[in-house]
Amino acid sequence: MMYTSAKPYFYGTGRRKSSVARVRLFPGTGSVTINGRDIDDYFGLETLKLIVNQPFGVTETVGKFDIVCRVNGGGISGQAGAIRHGVAKALLSSNPEFRSVLKKAGFLTRDPRMKERKKYGLKAARRAPQFSKR
Repeated sequence: MMYTSAKPYFYGTGRRKSSVARVRLFPGTGSVTINGRDIDDYFGLETLKLIVNQPFGVTETVGKFDIVCRVNGGGISGQAGAIRHGVAKALLSSNPEFRSVLKKAGFLTRDPRMKERKKYGLKAARRAPQFSKR
């Protein structure tokens, strides 16, 4: 990694679906490094990049922090949501006054939606076997 832990940083753990993101915020210029890769390299879709940077928008701290995070598990959408959750929690530890705006935007709430389990007698969680009249 390009940063050493000797530098002071703010930490936040974010979770979404089955993804877990460990986020460090360093005072800086706004660069985002995910699993040792740049955000443009890691996420192909612009919407996912916007999701990651949303907490900075509501707290008006765009370009004041560098994000270095490790994320694992789940797909790219879940990972982007996990990073957003982690960034919001790290911002909160940097300044407790951000709580009201982050909470109002819903970035501090862990999204509880999970994949529904498969039931016996069905092909998936709700998908029934194909019906045949004859």
